[in-house]
Order: sequence, then C-alpha cells, then structure tokens
Amino acid sequence: MNYGFIKVAAAIPPVTVADCHRNAEGMIELARQAARQEVEWLVFPELCITAYTCGDLFSQRLLLDEAEKALAHFINATKGLDMVCVTGAPVRCDNQLFNCAIVSSHGKIHGFVPKSYLPGYKEFNEERWFATAADAYSDTVTLCGQTAPLGARQLFSIGEAKFAIEICEDVWTPVPPSCHHAQNGANILVNLSASNEQINKNKYLRSLISQQSARCFSGYIYASAGFGESTADLVFAGNALVYECGQLLATADRFCIQPQLAISEIDVKRLNNERQATTSFMGGAAALRQIQPYRETVIPNIGSNAISLTRTIQASPFVPTDKEALDEACQEAFNIQVSALTKRILHTNTKTLVLGISGGLDSTLALLVCAEALRRLERPMSHIVGITMPGFGTTDRTHDNALKLMQQIGVTMREISIVPAVKQHFIDLGHDIEVHDATYENSQARERTQILMDVANQTNGMVIGTGDLSELALGWATYNGDHMSMYGVSAGVPKTLVRALVEWAARKASNEVISQVLADVVSTPISPELTPADDKGNIKQKTEDLVGPYELHDFFIYYTLQHGFSPSKVYFLARHAFKGVYSDATIKQWLRTFYQRFFNNQFKRSCMPDGPKVCSVSLSPRGSWRMPSDAASAAWLAECDAL
Repeated sequence: MNYGFIKVAAAIPPVTVADCHRNAEGMIELARQAARQEVEWLVFPELCITAYTCGDLFSQRLLLDEAEKALAHFINATKGLDMVCVTGAPVRCDNQLFNCAIVSSHGKIHGFVPKSYLPGYKEFNEERWFATAADAYSDTVTLCGQTAPLGARQLFSIGEAKFAIEICEDVWTPVPPSCHHAQNGANILVNLSASNEQINKNKYLRSLISQQSARCFSGYIYASAGFGESTADLVFAGNALVYECGQLLATADRFCIQPQLAISEIDVKRLNNERQATTSFMGGAAALRQIQPYRETVIPNIGSNAISLTRTIQASPFVPTDKEALDEACQEAFNIQVSALTKRILHTNTKTLVLGISGGLDSTLALLVCAEALRRLERPMSHIVGITMPGFGTTDRTHDNALKLMQQIGVTMREISIVPAVKQHFIDLGHDIEVHDATYENSQARERTQILMDVANQTNGMVIGTGDLSELALGWATYNGDHMSMYGVSAGVPKTLVRALVEWAARKASNEVISQVLADVVSTPISPELTPADDKGNIKQKTEDLVGPYELHDFFIYYTLQHGFSPSKVYFLARHAFKGVYSDATIKQWLRTFYQRFFNNQFKRSCMPDGPKVCSVSLSPRGSWRMPSDAASAAWLAECDAL
C-alpha cells in the first residue's frame, strides 16, 4: 500500500428487478470503470444481483438459479481486474436462503457473509424469505462451482488492511456486528445496503455511519440500492458513502438515474495508530475472541505500490476551511481558553492579570481571552495590567496597535522600556551591544519576563503567558524568558489557529476601532522584534524566515503528534496539501528543521507552565505529550535526509 492508503469505492449499479443477467452486466461495467481508476476494493449494494425488491420471487427456484449464473458470470468477467469485489446476492445452503455478501477477486470466491439481523417490521419482510447468519448450519457453501467459508465472523486481508462486512440492518442495531469486527482486527468495515428513503432518514443514516466509523476507528464503505428498484411502496435513492474515523471522504449523488462510483482512499496506518494510542479500544477483546473466533482470509496480489490520491488533504488541519465550521471552532477554542483562565483566577484569588502586549498575534489573543474572562466574572477591565516594553527592535506599527487595543478595551496601561536595563546588563556581562547574537536577543526576553513577574507581585496578580503550541513545538521561546509564565492560555493553540481566532474576533467585534486594529495585527509579519528594524522602521526579523512557515509546521505537528506518522509519510501528505504553494525542496528543508528543533527543545516543554488543552494535540508534560528530553532525533533526521 502507498503509505498505508488503499483505494476503495462504493458502487451504485443500474438494476432491473429480477433480471439477474442484465444486473450483472451493469455491475461488470462499473467494475471496469473502477479498475481504470485504481480501485482495490469495490462494494456493491445488498442483493444487487437480483435487486432487493423481488419480494416473494425469492422463493422461486428460477430466480435463484439465474442469480447463481449471473454471479458466476460476474466473477468470471472480473477475474482479470486487479481488485476485490463485494457483491450482494441470495445464497442457498442447507435448505436455507441467506442474504449474502460475496467476496471475490481474480475469479476466486473468498467468502460468503450472511446478514446477521433481518428486519421484519413496518415495510420490511426479510424474515419471510431469509435466514440469519446465526441460524446457519454449515460453515462453508458451494456456489458457482466454488466452495468458500460461510459466516458473519470473517476477515479479509490485503496487507495491513483488514475488511469485515455487515449488511444494512446490522448497523442499525444496538451493538452492530462491526463493533466486534473492529475489535477482532477489521480496520475497514463494509456495508451492503438497501435502505429506502424517508424525509430526514438520510441525515440520520449519515450520522449513524459517521459515528460507527469514529467509534470503531475504522474506514466504512457503504453502498445502498438505487434507481431501478421497484417503487411499488418504497423509493431507493442510491447512497454511496466512504468514511474514515467519522469523516466523510466521498459520496455520490442521491436520486441519480445513472450508475455511480464514490471513490476515495482509506488511510489504514492512521487507523491502526489511532487504535494503538487509544488503549481502551481493545478492552475485553481477548475474552470475546475466545467466545466468537474469526476466520481470516489473506487475499494476495491486489493493488500496486503507487496510487494517486483523490481525497483532500487539508493544508490547515487545525483550521476548518468551511466558514460555518470555522466560526464554530473558533468559538469553541475561545471558550475553552476563557473557561480555563476563569477557573484559575478564582482558584488563586488573583486580583490582576498581568501580560506583556507587543501588538503581535499571540499577545493580542491572550489579551482578548483575559478581557472575556473578567467580563464573565463581572470584574472591571482595569484589573488587566497590560505592559508595553519597547526594546531594540520594537516598531511603531506593533507599538501603536498595542496601545490602541488596550485603550479600547480599557485595561490598566503601563509602558516600561527595557533598553536601559538591558544596556546595563550588557555592561555587566561585557557583551558588545553591536553583536546581535543569542545573548543580545534572550537578554531582552528575560528582562521582559522579570518585569512582568515583579509587576504581578506588586499588584497581587498573575502573569499570563502569551506563547502558543507551535512555538513550544519548535522551542521558539527564550528559556526562563517568554517561555515562562504563571498560566499559558494559548499553550494548546497552534499558530494557524491563533491567527484564525484573531481574525474571527475582528469579524465579531462591535467596536470598529478594535476590529481595525485586530485586522492589522493579523496582517503584521510574525516577529519577536528582538533585532533593530530596517531603515524605514519596518520589521526586519521575521520568524518564518528563520524557522519556516507556521502553516507547514502546524501541518507537521498535527500528523506527527496526532497520528504518529513517519517523516516520509508526513512529507508525502504535505506535497499533496501544499501542491503549487511550496516546492518539494522547501517542504523537505522545513520538515528537517521541524524534527531537529522538536527533539532538541523537549527540555523547555518538560517544565512549561499550566495551560489548557484546546485542540486534539497538546504538548503538556502532564497530559498529552511525555517525552524524554534526551531522546535522539537521528532516525527521524535520517529519514528526512533520505527523502
């Protein structure tokens, strides 16, 4: 598999009720189309060989004979295609009839999976014709001249991908078979369905499948009967859905009269990593396996080593692209920050909140969080002590924005220049002020932190940290300088989300001046402003020129920490996400920088202050990320160098 991806498809073929040969021909054509698009696993709807709505015709021997012939024709016609097909058909065995999924590839039948739960209520009458999987007398079936296993507890493996099948009603039950399938190793779940349409039913169905794929940390392929089924009493719209861990990857148009394919790639390695990291996932699985053993069939020679991705890889995994989803995410993140700070204020009986206001993104967001926390506590804004601390690199643009923002919010404003103190410090150290090295820069950061801590002592206050998660990941903070505070409200917020939050606040602000200031803060280059500005007074020291673009680093952070991916896979995904934005060489350069800085700076994260977890990724040493400060980065850097 290509970095763990397997290309799958849900098919909605044309269907004519009881015309098995015609149905098989339509399925063969769709299978050929799917093969041309590199599909490795193709799923058809429930009873697609006969059509689902045959009713009492299922008791007619001729229909069942024709179904077997059509199935044999389909299997023979697709034997030259390099993929697995899952087909729905009635299967006779031991004086019983089963509603089955048939798994085949290269002309060979690998297994028959009967439906476990048969609906016999309202418009459904399957109990009239079919037996359940639990009622099967034999564990093999001979059909189309081939003998293969029969049973619901079967796994079909292609490399790391392990498939298991449930049929329609199965997923609507309190404990679907797919729950047991997943704990027994299936990371991709398949559902052949024939669910009819009702107002609001489709929305509920999607929610059901989304939740099941999320709960089981699985991919989920759902193919449901479509146009051509009998409309005597019911309508079938043709649902083709592919999910992964609750996320919809692909779908087809409902109520379409044309055959359709919903194609995407499921990331099997991601699923396995998620399961391994969630230690409760396998709870009770060993005992269950002894009671209900599974059979596993290994399917060889499927797929190639390279497939093209059709699924979207979001360049900003922490920031939704949909406006409504973005607003919701920003409101949620802001509420988490504010609620966390509010609790800390009450617990410590703090009178003031002290923070340095630079006019940059991070301190702006921290100030907004502080203001909202005090508003909810019904305390005056004057209890915020905002301090500007001009240094050697402070520009008029950031300084003016800091002052305007504090004035509009109504905080207690102080300005304390760090220049005299730092100059004296250089004299004490014997450091040449013209040498703009780490000592030159870090002395300023530590002087600012000293001022904040001492003002907090003066005012019975708490220093609010302004650093963010991306800076913590890269170690882009002065140890015992801006690295330290009494509470870091943005420690769990990556830089791309910080920017999105300030933009959101600008749109939401009722005060026009505040809105304009926030908009200008967003457009200001990110900089610590520790080295002098250029001849025109503009920011010269730009962080992203030094450590790389934050949108790249946040992408690296997400896929490295959330999913445990290796550098080669992160690079593979980044190339897709940032195609046309960054060259391969640029991505490689900053990916190596990321791993080098991430490993080298764990010592800063090991003693970071408290701060709330906001996203799925956090670097708190007390919660989400526990890593030795002496861990070697050699293996990760070697893989980067080999790209």
